[in-house]
Amino acid sequence: MKNLYLLTLIFFTQLSFGQQPYYDNVDLDLTGLTLKSELASHIISTHTTFLTYSEAYQIIKDTDEDPNNSSNVLLMYNSQSESKDNTLGGGNVSNPEVWNREHTYPNSLGNPPLGTAGPGSDVHHLRACEANVNNNRGSLPFADGSGTYSNLGSSFYPGDSWKGDVARMMMYMYLRYGDQCLPATVGVGSAASTPDDMIDLFIEWNAEDPVSAIEIQRNNILETEQGNRNPFIDEPYLATIIWGGTPAQDIWGIFIGTDTEAPTAPTNLVASNPSISSIDLSWDAATDNIGVTEYHVYVDDVFLYSTPNTTYTVSFLSSDTNYCFKIVATDLAANTSGFSNTDCETTLENSNPNSCLTESFSNVGSTNTSQYTSRTWTGDEGGEWNATDARIDQTITGSAVTVRNGLLIAPERLNGIGNLTVSTQRVFSGSAGTFNLNVNGSFVATIPYDETVQTTTISNIDISGNVIISFTDNSGSGNRVTFDDLSWTCFPSLSIEDKTKNSFSFYPNPVQSELTLETQSGQATTYYIYNILGKLQSQGAFQGQTKINVSNLSSGIYLIKLESNGTTSTKKLIKN
Repeated sequence: MKNLYLLTLIFFTQLSFGQQPYYDNVDLDLTGLTLKSELASHIISTHTTFLTYSEAYQIIKDTDEDPNNSSNVLLMYNSQSESKDNTLGGGNVSNPEVWNREHTYPNSLGNPPLGTAGPGSDVHHLRACEANVNNNRGSLPFADGSGTYSNLGSSFYPGDSWKGDVARMMMYMYLRYGDQCLPATVGVGSAASTPDDMIDLFIEWNAEDPVSAIEIQRNNILETEQGNRNPFIDEPYLATIIWGGTPAQDIWGIFIGTDTEAPTAPTNLVASNPSISSIDLSWDAATDNIGVTEYHVYVDDVFLYSTPNTTYTVSFLSSDTNYCFKIVATDLAANTSGFSNTDCETTLENSNPNSCLTESFSNVGSTNTSQYTSRTWTGDEGGEWNATDARIDQTITGSAVTVRNGLLIAPERLNGIGNLTVSTQRVFSGSAGTFNLNVNGSFVATIPYDETVQTTTISNIDISGNVIISFTDNSGSGNRVTFDDLSWTCFPSLSIEDKTKNSFSFYPNPVQSELTLETQSGQATTYYIYNILGKLQSQGAFQGQTKINVSNLSSGIYLIKLESNGTTSTKKLIKN
């Protein structure tokens, strides 16, 4: 385990404390994507020596040298110490425990593939790894877990002691090679809370697993061999400044201190482009002496959501209703600004109140279309859609999403569900089967599929209030099923009085560890947290407001159900 090298880590940390001269020409006063661009330009321009794939073996013998045994290398994932000479690169194939080069960003996951030159031979992501462990991982994307390394079936957990190393290497590859090495392609996570394509998984791992001695050793050697460094090893907190999230280690000690200066208030908030259920917001950025990390969106004086961006679409609104909005900025030290100006807008009248949602999947995107991965997009009528283990290159009547062993989740909608219609088709080889249709985590029907296009209508579902629709539990494991042309009708919604009794808010969302629940009614309320398959994870009771610890929940999508005074409401929660 890497913790065996604690004394060495302390030694290296002391040597490396303070900003390295490598960054003397980098403007570290920048924040967000501007800082990301500055660092990317620097590591690209200083990458002056391009090693060959065969040269990488010799370099790795130095970069991955065991700090406690100069004759050995320390192997990725299983933390074994192995002779430098016991390598496949040296022609030794008789010992099953020989080590080889692990592409932490797999060659085949690049778009285009990484090859054996350029990104494929960049030693910043090549590590010594036992051959059997390397084969066990294959080209699987990384996903969250606990304990030692583990093949999770469709993904791979690197282990508690290596996840930080992985995160910082993936951050480097994203900055150095851009869209060729997207984080969502190599990791299972969400980019909903970041201003670009970085996913929450790597932000969390960077914060949870501090920099190790061998990472610092590698960075120092690779500056000599390649010319560039991995900034997130030198200063993990740079990731926090760029992408937000849980604050990471501040090795330089120049960012986290006694900052008490609040950001300026955001200005020029404008509410515009109303639909029957959504309103667009935009505002001018706040400024701060250290850096603004995110903005809190308030609707009618109630906190709704946090975003690192200066635009946001508020969804799930009632039609023909006036809403007023304002924004607060927060910085790296959690100082908050005053409120922005208030701006109000009215949603459009619903000319077809029986239609609650239609989705054509036209916004699913065009990135890595044939790869099975997690997908997130904005639906035809706003709101965030999610699909896992999904590709987007198959069609029925147009753009569609194809799910293998994952799930498809619609955004939360008001006004219930009466009848649902969806088209399905099994593509490629396989058998006929079904997906489960769930409303608020509870099973209501099966959706059939086979090799032909089937359009299925499930009638008389008749569930009122807020609803979250999901399709889960593919009965034919491995079958690839395309979904298209999804819609459902409303079911008579709650009265205005009942909506007021049942209204509640929770924050932050996404959440890391502590979740606050609030009800406007002040009445006794029971909450239930379910995973997306409907399994109860937590429950409790409160009145007015409560804070609950959700740190034990795995990263993913959950449903919160609240019951109060004979009414219920269900909403979606994202756990980072």
